[in-house]
Amino acid sequence: MSNAESGGGDGSGPEMVQINLRLSEAFLEDIDATWREEGFNSRSEFLRYVARDAVKHPEFSREGWKSIATSEHELRSGAELVTREEVVELMDRNEDDE
Repeated sequence: MSNAESGGGDGSGPEMVQINLRLSEAFLEDIDATWREEGFNSRSEFLRYVARDAVKHPEFSREGWKSIATSEHELRSGAELVTREEVVELMDRNEDDE
């Protein structure tokens, strides 16, 4: 870990700490494409956002996200749409598994 830095450079923001993170090159390319597509200003801003979201909303389980990603892939692949009721049932079933 490096020395702590001020968030805004002028001491007015929250204390920011630099960390090191190891990722595969392919995953990093996916992250870079995503932050740009989503309109974030930088990779760091995007990673802070998703980390904050994961901490503030732990009710979104890994399995729930996998189901959402699978559904998104199926939608983009031209698969048949699912109903809202099917999604709610799937999410309820995932919560019961935990």
